[in-house]
Amino acid sequence: MTRKPESILQTPHAPAAIGPYAQGRTGPLTGRWLVSSGQVGLDPASGSLVPGGIGPETERALRNLEAVLKAGNATFQDVVKTTVFLADMADFAAMNEIYGRFFPDPKPARSTVAVNTLPRDARVEIEVWAFLT
Repeated sequence: MTRKPESILQTPHAPAAIGPYAQGRTGPLTGRWLVSSGQVGLDPASGSLVPGGIGPETERALRNLEAVLKAGNATFQDVVKTTVFLADMADFAAMNEIYGRFFPDPKPARSTVAVNTLPRDARVEIEVWAFLT
């Protein structure tokens, strides 16, 4: 049996990885899944965290994920599971309001986890699993 080649997703419309990882993957090891790495609110052009706190960071992280999904021929409608990491659970309501704008019904399953710190002192990081049809 010949394995199909894997697709390592890299797009200039999301920030370059700041460590030894890909923005996302599809292929034989993931089946019909697109699995993203976590995205924080880094501007793809500058590589800097967007200013303004949880609101702008959440929106930028989701725009970055949108670019990764597009690179894998998927959209937010294909997302079935997300994990949101928050540096402060006091930011939950603000994150949740912006998050809800990006996902059509039916909404994906989601876990939200409080963490001590995130890369680049971000306040939010989001990862997704999308089913490729």
